[in-house]
Amino acid sequence: MNNGRTACHRPHFRVLSDFQIERLYQATLRCLERTGVNVFNAEARALLVEAGAEAEGVRVRLPRGLIEETLAMAPPSFRLWHRPCASREDQDAPAFLEVCATELEWSDPDCVHFGPGLTCSYFLDPKTGERRRTRRGDPRSAALICDALPNFDYVMGLGLIDDVAPELAAVYEFAEMVAATRKPMIPWAYSLENLVDIYEIALAVAGDAESLRRRPFFALFSTSQAPLQHTDEDMETTLWAVEHGIPVVYLGGGSAGSTAPVTGAGTLVIALASALSGVAAIQLKSPGAAVCIGGVPQAMDLRTARPSYGSPELSLYSAAFSELAQYLRLPFMGTAGASESKELDVQAAVEASVQVILSGLSGATLVHDAGFLDCADIGSLELLVLTDEIIAMARRVMLGVPVTDETLMLDLIDEVGPGGHFIATVETAKRCRDEIWVPSLMSRDPWEAWIADGGKTIMDRIKDRVRTILTTHRPAPLPEGAAEKIAAILQAAEMRETGGGT
Repeated sequence: MNNGRTACHRPHFRVLSDFQIERLYQATLRCLERTGVNVFNAEARALLVEAGAEAEGVRVRLPRGLIEETLAMAPPSFRLWHRPCASREDQDAPAFLEVCATELEWSDPDCVHFGPGLTCSYFLDPKTGERRRTRRGDPRSAALICDALPNFDYVMGLGLIDDVAPELAAVYEFAEMVAATRKPMIPWAYSLENLVDIYEIALAVAGDAESLRRRPFFALFSTSQAPLQHTDEDMETTLWAVEHGIPVVYLGGGSAGSTAPVTGAGTLVIALASALSGVAAIQLKSPGAAVCIGGVPQAMDLRTARPSYGSPELSLYSAAFSELAQYLRLPFMGTAGASESKELDVQAAVEASVQVILSGLSGATLVHDAGFLDCADIGSLELLVLTDEIIAMARRVMLGVPVTDETLMLDLIDEVGPGGHFIATVETAKRCRDEIWVPSLMSRDPWEAWIADGGKTIMDRIKDRVRTILTTHRPAPLPEGAAEKIAAILQAAEMRETGGGT
């Protein structure tokens, strides 16, 4: 008998056994009880203590019962909506992402969502190729590229804007993204003032607070600091966000050998302890709040002590962390599409490909940091374009091989018979595009056809695609009047922070 679970056994990559997952979880609970975490935010400390935690200054030790109770409050899924727009035609486009904890072996490949990263201090200029400081317009370009590419599901700004008041860089980043894409966005905020400005921008687009709460089109990106610390600023913005119905992506982590133990197991305990203590504070503030945990649990480079974004350990530990999140029924954010290379080259292609494949096969819910070069310090639009093609390949692998009466095609095999061919059959024409992936960037032409088409390398085609998108792609327009409201919000923020105009 055929059914959904027997017809397609989804390809997957698994790091941990059930026994190892349970042992890591129990070790994390012991760590939170015995070692605890530093919680620098007074409101979060008070929430935890009132629920049964013990505080000694900023050090808070959390009993396992508190973790288990707050985990039960956290929903296994939530939706991130596409932003509203002026056009009715665009309003009818696909409406949301389902951000959900996956059951690895049977989950839908479409439940793994890919996006870029944020915070790069430098940017590879798409016109000159030079490495320069990130400036205004770069987050817009990154959002525009992701809006046009079919395999990016949400948007982050890729760059840390350098030519505005430093306190407002995150606000300008969000303002540029919201005008350049309809896809869901994940901004960050340096301060509560930043988040309030971002929220006001979102209200200008959504229309009112109830509409935004009902259909949030952005989630706040927030982090703990390894090892085992929740900063005052990040926790303040996190608690404000969930109080106002904004989903939160809360990342923990550590670098094996420096800010975490040198072993993978120890690094995972640090990352999970940070995540679960953050979830506890979030759920105590707003029971049922939408939250996605995650981390970038990588190894330090043994020669420089820098975190290594291109290491195999990053993909290995991220996959293991994803499995822990699945066990706990929490959505998870991982990392892929990044490289330690300083430009788009063979190294970047190798590292990005390994990460995308393993992230997809591990069932991570949200996968970020595509477009990162040089230890998350350089943003590259070209790497985004290449990673889009890599994601498309990975998603074909993730579909697996469905085995049903229809796909076995025994009647067709009998009809064609020995020595026949299948290329002209109706069934082949009907199913070929669903079964056989066709690249949009890489060349499969024979030599003669390739030469006749100009002999372009993949780098040539990548640059052409970046240039074409930046000059021709038009995102869905903002609702009427939203752009003017956003400009007024930015001007007021500038006045507050600098006492002058932009």
